[in-house]
Amino acid sequence: MTTSPAPANPLSAVMNRPYLILVLTNIFWGGNVVAGKLAVGHIDPHSLMILRWTGALLLVLPFAIGPLPRDWPVIRAKWWLYLFYGAVGYATFNVFVYVAAYYTSGVNIALEQVAVNIFVILLNFVLFRTGVKALQLAGIAITIVGVAIIATHGELARILQLDVNLGDLFIILACFAYAIYSIALRWRPKTHWLSFLSATFVGAILGSFAYQAGLGNGPGALASNFASIDLQGWLIAAYTAIFPSVLSQMLYVRGVELIGSNRASLFINLIPLFGTLGSVIVLGESLELFHVYAAALIAAGLVLAEWSARRPEVSGQPG
Repeated sequence: MTTSPAPANPLSAVMNRPYLILVLTNIFWGGNVVAGKLAVGHIDPHSLMILRWTGALLLVLPFAIGPLPRDWPVIRAKWWLYLFYGAVGYATFNVFVYVAAYYTSGVNIALEQVAVNIFVILLNFVLFRTGVKALQLAGIAITIVGVAIIATHGELARILQLDVNLGDLFIILACFAYAIYSIALRWRPKTHWLSFLSATFVGAILGSFAYQAGLGNGPGALASNFASIDLQGWLIAAYTAIFPSVLSQMLYVRGVELIGSNRASLFINLIPLFGTLGSVIVLGESLELFHVYAAALIAAGLVLAEWSARRPEVSGQPG
């Protein structure tokens, strides 16, 4: 009598499917856009930041007990770099995103985040003279036009009058901050990813308190701010701590292990798609015609730039 093989562990089956992992990762990150809009009127952005990163740290620490002591000498030597990663990549990016939710739509917030790719390429070229091919530049230019259409709500002439929605400007600044974080990762110390998350989450918490003190209503108002959070606000804080902060990071690391960073990074461009879908479905926002035009330009520009970057150079011919 033959016995059928034991069913595979469902979690193991999921963790060995890179495409599923990376799609889930970016669904959760896209959901952060929706969470930021839903937070308006239920939890102020600075309280959300503090609760998000504190919750994320508390969730990660039990699993980081093993690697943290081994990595502590490195963390202690490079503490300022870990704080920089958390304060700039996590806190600065998200405080602009959450504050922008008071001034612009979730669809705009989602689509404009492709500006991260543009800034990364430009900063790499300016700072490190990383080669950029002509077709890459063309793709970047097309993408910039798409982002500009969204930021001006389909009226490009408004740029000449410096008439850009404040929320859209905040998203552009957020993308610039995240691009700086991405560039700085080339100096990331060699530590376990759980140690890296723990240390950078501390930086994000400190950055969040700094923004509360400088841009919010001050440290003295924290108690009253927390007291005014309603059930929806607490649920949003829990979502942002669990899904885009911890699970997405964990799944993305696994995705990179399975298919490599170059291929895995392509999936990040799904964030605007899922953020836009969530804004339309969950928030009930309307998808305007200029959004469609801009999304088409952004997609075409990204595909052209990525295809050009991956295209092998022909001997004797410029790239």
